[in-house]
Amino acid sequence: MVPRTGSVGGRVAAGVEGVFWMRPDSEVAPRLIDVVTRRLAEDSSVTPSVSRAVLRALGGSESDSPTTEFEQAPAARLTTETGVFLQTVRVRGFRGIGPEAQLRLPPGPGLTLVVGRNGSGKSSFAEAAELVLTGGNRRWDGRSSAWREGWRNLHDGDTARIELELLAAGADSRLTIAKEWEADADLADANWTEQYPPEAPSEFDVQAWAPTLELYRPFLSYSELGALVDGKPSDLFDALHQLLGLDELTAAQERIRTRRLDLERAVRDSRQERLELIDALSAVADDRAIRVAALLRPAQPDLVAVGREVLDTADDPAGPSGLRAIARLSVPSVAEVEVVAARLADAGAARRRGATADAEADLRVLELLRRARDHHAAGGPCPCPVCGRGELDETWARETDAAIIALAARVDALTTARSELADALRVATALPDPVPQELDCEPGCPPAVDTETVRAAWWEWAELRMVEYSDDLPSRFRHTHARLADALALLQQGTRKELDRLDEVWAPLAPRINEWLSGAREVAARAPELRTVRRAEDWLKSATAGLRGERMAPLETTARWVWQSLRQQSNVELGAIRLQGNAGTARRVLLDVTVDDVDGAALGVMSQGELHALGLSLFLPRATVEESPFRFVMIDDPVQAMDPAKVDGLAMVLAAVAWTRQVVVFTHDERLAEAVRRMELDATVLEVQRRDRSVVEVRVSSDPVRRYLDDARALVRTPQLPHAIADELVATCCRSAVEAAALARARSTLLADGMNHREVQRRIDAAKSTRAKVALAVMGVGGKVDDLNKKLVAMEGKWVVEALRDATAGAHVPIGCSMRELIAETEEFVAWLAREATPPSARSAAR
Repeated sequence: MVPRTGSVGGRVAAGVEGVFWMRPDSEVAPRLIDVVTRRLAEDSSVTPSVSRAVLRALGGSESDSPTTEFEQAPAARLTTETGVFLQTVRVRGFRGIGPEAQLRLPPGPGLTLVVGRNGSGKSSFAEAAELVLTGGNRRWDGRSSAWREGWRNLHDGDTARIELELLAAGADSRLTIAKEWEADADLADANWTEQYPPEAPSEFDVQAWAPTLELYRPFLSYSELGALVDGKPSDLFDALHQLLGLDELTAAQERIRTRRLDLERAVRDSRQERLELIDALSAVADDRAIRVAALLRPAQPDLVAVGREVLDTADDPAGPSGLRAIARLSVPSVAEVEVVAARLADAGAARRRGATADAEADLRVLELLRRARDHHAAGGPCPCPVCGRGELDETWARETDAAIIALAARVDALTTARSELADALRVATALPDPVPQELDCEPGCPPAVDTETVRAAWWEWAELRMVEYSDDLPSRFRHTHARLADALALLQQGTRKELDRLDEVWAPLAPRINEWLSGAREVAARAPELRTVRRAEDWLKSATAGLRGERMAPLETTARWVWQSLRQQSNVELGAIRLQGNAGTARRVLLDVTVDDVDGAALGVMSQGELHALGLSLFLPRATVEESPFRFVMIDDPVQAMDPAKVDGLAMVLAAVAWTRQVVVFTHDERLAEAVRRMELDATVLEVQRRDRSVVEVRVSSDPVRRYLDDARALVRTPQLPHAIADELVATCCRSAVEAAALARARSTLLADGMNHREVQRRIDAAKSTRAKVALAVMGVGGKVDDLNKKLVAMEGKWVVEALRDATAGAHVPIGCSMRELIAETEEFVAWLAREATPPSARSAAR
């Protein structure tokens, strides 16, 4: 896109360099961990332990050498070098679009305006593009389900489809992302695919795309404009902080903070438990409790003395822990054992039935024949290795194969029974567990309960893991299990009684004391780490604030430039943009805004249009950073609520962004397109029209004057229309073309004379009739409609008066003037309005 020499577009483009936050291609950003390592080395107040703690939190090694990259992973195959642009948005059966319609966009840097009245379907294209790429829609998020229920088109919503074509540089230059819904599918039940031609479509990789789309989100809907400023403070903070590439610092800070909180919580818990133990021990009439309470009263108790006083019974089989372990022992249920024993018995019976003398003989013969057959297959024809007389040839092989089949069929029952028995035995021997350690007791240390009977029964049960099958094995399983189950039940009954006895006085306190002692020892051991972590957290907070300020500066510069361009006559100034807060604290973005040079709550007095302008000032720098793989931004309805002055500023900003980005703006407000034309900014204007039954058409739009004249010519060439209706419509188009041309000249002239936008708009709104609009354009503010004809004759001649008369006559065009002649007259008239002087025309020839 080359700007026109001397045009406003050229001046805008020339001023872009240095404004938007971009890094030269030759500049390689150092890894964040390298920056932190360098700062740690330069700070003489940092001890080695603090340095190691910071680097560990960042993912580095304890030797102060970075080992981890912290570059943002791009989505799928997209990188900053590919420069992804939008090419086509195809939509069918979604929102306001019925039969398939497509929005074709120039794939490259430049400004594209998609215009159309409310309800034309233009926003459906924007919502569809956002939905197919992100899987959601910010316009619907956080609202009632009614916003999502009407997503299917009423006229052609049986099978809905959205297809987005992206164009990039490199080998994979084209990418198609599509979402398709069956007739009865919900919004979330779409077939979501991506395709790099000529490859076949594959499932859309949501996980690969999500981080990049969240970081460099290129979509901005009308509902988001205000939310960028007055939404949750932490949302904007997190988005900007992530964009600055400081996520790893935030994560490291959170890890250190979490560790500090854990260590401090352990200290608090230990102190609180110590105080509670003192109260509990003081209420117990026991010498041990009195001695331990005295040891626990100092703020820093002697842990060694406490340990000596309270015997640690955690590993004592006779103590509560060992008893509870015995109480938790279990063996298979009777039903489980019965199933295994019955299966063993059935399998054994089946084997006995099949193991006849003939079957055994057949099985031996079968094995012999198979070996002979393998011998023949390996060595070919040969004498019989058994008798030495017969010949193992091909005839023998065929006969042997038949014999093998026959024998295998006869012994099938026996082989099946043997296999089933082997499986049943394998399951049965896997059922018993070894003797548990909870039942063991070293000599000289008799347990509080007698475990010998259970140990013996369990040993007999465990021996069944190694047995071979015998006819009495099923009954052995049943009897051994029954004996073990009875003995274990009796033991556990006694164990529970012993536990109840121990729990009466000292037992509840001993485990608590031991548990506290273990935690107190850990707290004491971690005290140096807590001191280090606190210093590391303080250092990291300071480093984060410094890096944040450095990296925020260019983004802040861009945001302020955008605001200065958009604010126009606004008395609100945007100063510094600061991020306040850290991990674990309240996070918000502080906007240094003033009203008439007075500090205050400017957000509370800003108009809706000013809030939207401020929202754009925060969105555009984020969406246009050089690191983003997306070289497009899509903005829906930014003009709404803006006054005329801000519309001009918006046009300038969008043109500047479009110098390096593809900017697609959806709007129903003609003011933006008019401002682009008036300031001669390079832009493509696409008009969206919606006809009956949700038929949506997109066409390249010229200025309104040219569009009205083109419509008039189309009406003349439409033979199906009755002449009376066609004439009325053509006349209306001609009158509208005159009014559009007059308003364009009036706005351009008055603004050039120094009148502010609000006053210009007021004057234009006051001109109700066609002649009043022409009078304002030709004679300015002081002109009167009654003097218009005299002024026109003086400026150009009588033909101008006649052309204006014919264009405003409606259906009462003078006799002898055809509709084609009316169009030609109107075209000359509007051309004269545009240039303020008309060369000799062919008007007389046309008449």
